[in-house]
This record gives sequence, C-alpha cells and structure tokens, in this order.
Amino acid sequence: MRSRGQVRFVTLTSKMQMLAAGGALAAVSIWGGSMGVMGILQYQAQSERNSLLSREAQVAKSESRVAAYRDDLDKVADDLGRRQDFIESVLPMLPDDVKADETVSDSKDEAAKTVAKVSAAIPEAGALARLEARQLAFVENLTRYADRRSAAAEKAIRQLGLDPRRMLAETRTGQGGPLQRLSTSRDGSLDPRFARLGASLSRMDALERGLNGIPQFMPADYSQISSGFGYRRDPFNGGAAMHAGLDFRGPIGSPIHAAAAGVVSFVGQIRGYGNVVEIRHGNGMLTRYAHMSRFKTKKGTPVEAGDVIGLIGSTGRSTGPHLHFEVRVNGRAVNPRPFLESAPHVLEEARGTLATKDASTNG
Repeated sequence: MRSRGQVRFVTLTSKMQMLAAGGALAAVSIWGGSMGVMGILQYQAQSERNSLLSREAQVAKSESRVAAYRDDLDKVADDLGRRQDFIESVLPMLPDDVKADETVSDSKDEAAKTVAKVSAAIPEAGALARLEARQLAFVENLTRYADRRSAAAEKAIRQLGLDPRRMLAETRTGQGGPLQRLSTSRDGSLDPRFARLGASLSRMDALERGLNGIPQFMPADYSQISSGFGYRRDPFNGGAAMHAGLDFRGPIGSPIHAAAAGVVSFVGQIRGYGNVVEIRHGNGMLTRYAHMSRFKTKKGTPVEAGDVIGLIGSTGRSTGPHLHFEVRVNGRAVNPRPFLESAPHVLEEARGTLATKDASTNG
C-alpha cells in the first residue's frame, strides 16, 4: 500500500487466511439459516391459507342446515347470536364497492336456498335463516375488504424496497385467535368462513402496522439538510469517512420529530453521537436521532409519526447545532432519503382511496 510516498506491505499468513475463510463460511451459514427459517414460516402460512380455502369449499349446504335447524332450534339461535355479537364488534359498515374475489367463498346462492327450505320446512325459523344469510354475506364481504387493503399495503411496501413477506413471517403467530373466541359455537366448532376472515384481518393488520413503521415524516426541516448519506470528507480530520445518516442544520432548541410510529427503545448518550433517542418500528427497523440538546421522551414510550421527541443541539462529535438522523434495517445503516422522499407519496396512494371510501361510508 502506498501512502504519502511510503510503500508498506501486509502479509496474510495461512492462519489468517483460514480464519477469514472460516468467518465468511460462518456468515454464509447464518444467512442461509435465517433465510431457511423465513422460508419455512412462509410455507406454513401459505399452507394454512390453502387449508382454509379448502375448508371453505366444504361449508354446510342447505340440506344440512335444514337438518341443524330441525334438530335444535335453540342451539342455532344461540350460535347466530354469538356470530352477531362478533360482527357488531368488528366493523359497523363496509365500502359500497367491495367486489367479488375468487379467493373468497360466495355463499349468496346457497344461503338463498337455505332460507327458502328452512322457511318451508320450519316456518318459525325463517327469520333466523335470513339473519344467518346476512351474517355470512357480511363475513365474506369483510374478508374481501381486508384482502384488498392487504394488497394495497403489500404493493406500497415493495415500492419502498422492503419485503412484505418478512413482515408477515415475523408477525404470523397471532393470526385468527381473537376471532375464534368471539365466533365459536356452543359445540366448539368454527365456521371456516370465520377462520378465513381471521387470517385476512391478521394479514391486513400486520402489513398496515409495517407501513406505519416506515420512516415517512421529516425529523427536521428538509431544506436544511447539510450532509447526506455515504462517504464524505470528515469535518474534523479531513479524511474520507462513512456518514451513516442525514444531517439537518437548525438552531439549538428546534424540535425533532419521530419519523414513524414505534416505541422509544433508547434515551441516553452514545460516544460520538452525544444525546441520542432511538425508536424501534418493528420488522427490524430502527431510527436514531443524535446530538440532541434536550430529550422530550422516555424509554418505552409509544410514539406516532411527527411526535416531538427532542430538541436540536450540538452534543457529541459535532461542529455545530444539527440533527444527525439514521435509519437502520436489521442493524445495517441505509440511506434515509428514499424513505423520507418517497414514503409519503407511496403511502398516500395506498391509503387515499380506502380512506376516502371509508369516510364517505361512515359519513
């Protein structure tokens, strides 16, 4: 290596080469193992989804429902009451334009046959049969609605360069539980259409929580960015150095905002960074805010995008008052600028149509 007119030589011994090769092999093994685990979780999730779709194709036909009504009318009424309680607790209204989807069952025709046959065979049960038909239509429409929101969230996540499959793999353990307790019949059985709805709502919730955790709010004045992400000339020694975030100039005491929803995971000092706040957003994503003059939050506090978490300062290794802002994914620093510049528009597109329809429906 030539440096300032001097030539230096570095010798890599056999032992050093073997250690380096062993370290590289261990890193590849760890990466392969993590990818294998994620693949298994994704396969299990898809298998469960396929199983629910298969069970939907075997739901009770009109003849068996007539037999159930004839066998125990009180039990049917109790089961329908449980379902109705669940439905009223989930969502009072649906958008008017929810379309049919081949991945969701459509019980409309079979429900009409059930109503006709039950009303003819057991006239006093006709009203219950009509209530059941309305409930099933609600559940199937709500499932389509959840699937549509999931598709919009997944598209937005991919547009921002992230993998929605990882988000689903890390959150899949809670799918369907609450719905099963709310809609279980007295005999412990669960209509597969309710199970399918539980899976769809859980998927929608995981993806939309993932969206909320993507940096999307400027932590400080965008026009005052004084240093970008990447290699730059170090302001102290003049040498080339990696800058792992964005610097925002500002007067001491200017507010610093959370870039996304999350939970404050660290409040304190880090060497070189000075006073620091870190926020975890789930799915391996963390944002770091450094050189603060004052903290405005505490560890463990949930925050929303835009909340004030501190004030600009010049603590740590700093040449003047500014905010140093980092985005880290699974411990690796990534360029925050694409998130801050693209996320607001992508998320607005993903949510805008649904939000408008929800408002008009509830209004």
